[in-house]
Amino acid sequence: MPGEGLLAQEDERSRNLEPETSEDEWRKSRARSLRRKALTASTRLTYSLKRRNKRVADYQFDSIFIEDVRDAKEEEAVNSFRMALLTRDLLPDSHDNYHTMLRFLKARKFDIDKTVQMWADMLHWRKEYGTDSILQDFIYEEYEEVQRYYPHGLHGVDKEGRPVYIERLGKVEPSKLMNVTTIDRFLRYHVQGFEKMFKEKFPACSIAAKRHIDKTTTIIDVHGVNWVSFSKVANDLVMRMQKIDGDNYPETLNQMFIVNAGSGFKLLWNTAKGFLDPRTTAKINVLGNKYQSRLLEVIDSCQLPDFLGGSCSCPNDGGCLRSNKGPWNDPDILKLLNTREATKPTKFGSSSVADRLDAESYARMVTHKLVTSTEISEPGSASEATLIPSTFMQSDPSNAKKRIRDRAPICNLVEPGNDANEVGDVDLPKTFLRKISFNALECNII
Repeated sequence: MPGEGLLAQEDERSRNLEPETSEDEWRKSRARSLRRKALTASTRLTYSLKRRNKRVADYQFDSIFIEDVRDAKEEEAVNSFRMALLTRDLLPDSHDNYHTMLRFLKARKFDIDKTVQMWADMLHWRKEYGTDSILQDFIYEEYEEVQRYYPHGLHGVDKEGRPVYIERLGKVEPSKLMNVTTIDRFLRYHVQGFEKMFKEKFPACSIAAKRHIDKTTTIIDVHGVNWVSFSKVANDLVMRMQKIDGDNYPETLNQMFIVNAGSGFKLLWNTAKGFLDPRTTAKINVLGNKYQSRLLEVIDSCQLPDFLGGSCSCPNDGGCLRSNKGPWNDPDILKLLNTREATKPTKFGSSSVADRLDAESYARMVTHKLVTSTEISEPGSASEATLIPSTFMQSDPSNAKKRIRDRAPICNLVEPGNDANEVGDVDLPKTFLRKISFNALECNII
């Protein structure tokens, strides 16, 4: 191959250096040649696969193929956004991720300047709030009491593998809730839930579904809601949660189902949706008391609690909303996640990657992935795009409906034992009382 000939010539020139040239200099020269070869091979394979329109794989997990469908225009926008962040020194390794950047771009309708400002504000908030360490630093000791006055939780996945989040809004008692916790502590619990979602829940669901997952399906049961009982304190909590979500965790909702909605609620919704972005209203389904068939279109019966028309009745204390049922409890998946954290690769997009990896091992690792994968050749994040441009590939999304139609129901998800001390394992109270504030709804779920 031409690349091999170039490498051989480079080696020969390196060996014929002046006698005083050290062995170390020869090794550095060879390392540069290996890097050039890796880049050339990557680029060549990228263009070849683009012509054939192959699917993308996520290489966060070497032993599993995780499909990642991407749109060419969105990829171009992410590339531009990423370069803008790099030039401003606003891209820490922990956030150098294709899908994270895409979510922020969508939140600002792909306006690069506005998205850069949103991103900078998010990084500042994380530093001030201590978000990066909140999983280790914060323990929500009052969780059990909070759950009594605000029933909520994750329960299983939908037919595409997304986590299902459920709230029984009609059973919320705002005044009693505020007697057992504070707004500040509840907000920290809320943020901790989001952090666990991105660190554990979404990756586990991606492994189980073998496709990228970063959104939830939400069900809000408003049966018995007393709108008059919502106090000023509760409304303040709602608005602060809305701001945190909209500013720092945008684009995390796939669909929302508001069930047991009465005629008054439907009238309010029909009025409010005229003021919202059509992309927002398209995600929200307001249903009456005959909602079961609609839910079963997107969620298998075994994944849906019996009080919502499904067949699941978790035996643990507190029922389905206390079960935390989902692939994030599967021992094999947990092992993969723990291994990923222990051996997380250096971000290829980092400017100092050559200083942190032995150059020859680095090139060998990249070329091995390129050579051994003729169908797919994609790292797990946009941070690797500078070395492996095949991160910007796409597949035909028309297969999605066929996958839903042909797949077997997901009915064997692991349910953990109920442990009242593991308060951190119950996640994402992301819609608490928020449905009463339709003017603020858009910032959370667009």
